[in-house]
Order: sequence, then C-alpha cells, then structure tokens
Amino acid sequence: MGFLTDTTHMHIFTWVVGIVLFLVAASMANGTKGKKITHMILRLFYVLIIITGAALFFKHMTIDSMLYGIKFVLGILTIGFMEMVLVRGNKGKNTGLMWILFIIALLATMFIGFKLPMGFNFFA
Repeated sequence: MGFLTDTTHMHIFTWVVGIVLFLVAASMANGTKGKKITHMILRLFYVLIIITGAALFFKHMTIDSMLYGIKFVLGILTIGFMEMVLVRGNKGKNTGLMWILFIIALLATMFIGFKLPMGFNFFA
C-alpha cells in the first residue's frame, strides 16, 4: 500500500479528476445518457478519493494534529455537496445553496490539505 501513502500524488490525481468530472456532469443537460454515465464514473472516483484519503489519514495522522481529522470530515462534506448538486439538479430543484456550500467546503479542504505536513507549502 506504499503507492497510496508514500506521497499525495495518487490522492491529488483522484480529486482533480473528480472535480473535472463533476464540472462536466454539472454542465450537461439533465436526463441525457452522457450525464448519467459521467455521474456513475464520478461516483467511482468518489470511492477512490475516499480510499486514497483514508490511507493517507491513517498513516500520517498523529494525536498532536487534529487537522487531519478536520480535513477528512471536510473532504467527505465536499463529496456530499458535489453529489447533492448533481442529484438536486437532476430533480429540477434549486442548487444555488449547494453550489455555495460545495465551493466553501472545497476551498476549506484544500487550504487545510496544503497546510498539512505532507501538503505543498503555498502559505509559508
């Protein structure tokens, strides 16, 4: 399992692909076969994001740093808001609030992720 926990490359790859697939699925017309297929592939990437994130979480989490747990919860919330935007959009319901919550959760998750010891040092 070293390929999952030695670096963050696999995790970053999965969430970047997940965000791209989410934006593609959100921009497609409702009820199309392509949107359904894209949504199902995106759900596969949700699972991959959670697996790679959990592997990093359990390997690098220490009792001293609560940020790993906070990032884990924010990551799950981000995935939840992504799914809620797509499902509510398919049902024809208003998605404005879900988009706002998704963007806030995504930015908070990325900020904490980059501040962690394994993250990039953008905020030095």
